[in-house]
Amino acid sequence: MDAQGIGRIAANTTLAACTGGFGAMLAALWWGPTKGKFDLAFSINGMLAGLVAITCPCYWVSPLGAILLGFVAGFVVFAGVYLFEWFRIDDPVGAVAVHGLAGIWGTISLGFFACGLYGATGPTGADNSAPLAGLFYGGGTAILKAQVIGSAFIVTATFAVAITMMWLIRLLPYPWNLRVEAHGETGPGGLDVFEHGARAYADVEDSGVPGTVGVKDGELVLELS
Repeated sequence: MDAQGIGRIAANTTLAACTGGFGAMLAALWWGPTKGKFDLAFSINGMLAGLVAITCPCYWVSPLGAILLGFVAGFVVFAGVYLFEWFRIDDPVGAVAVHGLAGIWGTISLGFFACGLYGATGPTGADNSAPLAGLFYGGGTAILKAQVIGSAFIVTATFAVAITMMWLIRLLPYPWNLRVEAHGETGPGGLDVFEHGARAYADVEDSGVPGTVGVKDGELVLELS
């Protein structure tokens, strides 16, 4: 019933996605492995990071707030990808950086960017008698503290449940555990051929370059023949 709120959510979500992609694109341009060139994968992940980050505060922030927090999310996902690589954590598509780190940033960002104009919404429309105001809008640190505590609790609880579940699954024999057979990791075509019977990088393998695509030391490599 809150038509104005629905419109604001749609606008803020779109703005955050755009600036998230722009932020990640700039981060990759300035500091990425292809420094000085635009990186499509990071740009797309930046858009996703902006979408994830705006999910929590989309109703309570202004368009300017959405632009700023989405832009920061782009840099968060860029830094997150390399942080996990530095820890040697295998996240080939940047999913944890996008949904985990950008999600945490978005949740906390409400405490910064809630613009002090909107309260809670309900089935009969908006109730703006008690609007939410973040730190940047004179609201102090109350919302920020609540968001930090909530995020910390969710991360801790999720990690505890996930690590317990993964540890139990790891004890199971193949094919019910998490690790594929050794020859599946090193065979031609890597896991795509072993698990799905299809090549994910057929355009590389069929490009006329004499060689094969495989997995070596945990990384995708093109071996020339």
